[in-house]
Amino acid sequence: MTNKQDLAHIHTVSGLTREIKSLLEEHYPFVWITGEISNLALPASGHAYFSLKDDNAIINCVIFKNQKKRLPFNPENGIKVTGLGRISLYEPRGSYQLIIEHMTPEGAGNLQVQFEQLKKQLYQEGLFDEAYKKEIPFLPRKIGIVTSPTGAVIRDIIHVSTRRFPTVHLEIFPVKVQGDGAENEIKRAIEIFNGRQNPPDVIIVARGGGSLEDLTPFNSETVARGVFDSEIPIVSAVGHETDYTICDFVADLRAPTPSAAAELALPEKQVLNHTIRVWEERLDSAFQNQITRARKAVNELNGRLKNPLSLVQDMRLKLDDLAQRLNGGMDRIVSNRRKHLGWIDNALLAANPQKRIPGHREDTEQLTIRLSHAMANLIKRQRASLCGAQSNLDALSPMAVLDRGYSISRRCRDNHILRVASEVDIGDDVEVILSRGRILCRVEQNEIEK
Repeated sequence: MTNKQDLAHIHTVSGLTREIKSLLEEHYPFVWITGEISNLALPASGHAYFSLKDDNAIINCVIFKNQKKRLPFNPENGIKVTGLGRISLYEPRGSYQLIIEHMTPEGAGNLQVQFEQLKKQLYQEGLFDEAYKKEIPFLPRKIGIVTSPTGAVIRDIIHVSTRRFPTVHLEIFPVKVQGDGAENEIKRAIEIFNGRQNPPDVIIVARGGGSLEDLTPFNSETVARGVFDSEIPIVSAVGHETDYTICDFVADLRAPTPSAAAELALPEKQVLNHTIRVWEERLDSAFQNQITRARKAVNELNGRLKNPLSLVQDMRLKLDDLAQRLNGGMDRIVSNRRKHLGWIDNALLAANPQKRIPGHREDTEQLTIRLSHAMANLIKRQRASLCGAQSNLDALSPMAVLDRGYSISRRCRDNHILRVASEVDIGDDVEVILSRGRILCRVEQNEIEK
């Protein structure tokens, strides 16, 4: 018998399909798969639909037009391939397929397995997330280049950069791009660029094409974390267009070739100048069109106006009447304004500031005298208070007591002030402090009161 708790867990078809889709795509973000191509279809869209099969199973696959153009071979039925893809589930039919991103006609070997394992690890850590990708500046002032100092790569980057924007500042950091220690040199170069007081606006990490073994430094965790930790945006241009490395996935932007990296990092100066000229022409044309439309509107309005002569003839009598009324009204306004002006003139004369100056001058003189008397009295009171305080201080001063014939005696060995005779012994040195001067004495006799 079904209870309410069981009913609460009943899924809808679409809800269950959506959950399965989410689980599949999260658990298998990227997978490597090998199998034989079958059922290949090449529609007019340019995409390729096919199946990958082995002895026991078959899975539907698709590779879209842009990825298909980058393949180093033409897919055919019966070819055994190894591909990199993403699992996707088509919800309306509840069927899943592989969306292939890259494919080669042979197995990838141990290095490819290591590549996939590291890529999966870094993906799960979030190093590939778009949220961490930094924007490449539109017009960088300085570009840092991390690559080998010799070879076609650096020449291509320099050539493309100077052709597109001749005044750009290129700073080259030479490193090893393959072999032992290459990954450490690449990471160190990125760290040094980031630590500069005047760092580049963007960094290009580049090398030419090669085998999977040659690209090993760029598939290392060392370089991946160096690229991810960089505060400067990084463009990865490693290998040929069909080569994918860990560095490509972590970088803020992947370029298919080193030359393309320079093109992506720099706009073309001539194109910018042409664009500015085009916008100037468009702006000028827009102004001219606006003026033309305004002139046309004025002409249309002029055409709609009646002949002024006919209007004058129609309104002649009314104009004469209005002129008489206007003259009478103006006379009344002028008379009223003249009266008002006379009233304001009298009021201004009565409130003339020059009449108020003598009174304020007298007040100022009286206040000055009162201030002088007040300051003199304050100084006198303060002086009397000071004298009183000085007298009290003199009365309490130990020196005043000494002036009356008293003295202060203290032991020389520890400067102890003597109050009773028992505090010294025969032979002790005693210092006697008088009002003026001091006397050094030695105790010859000590009479102690009982």
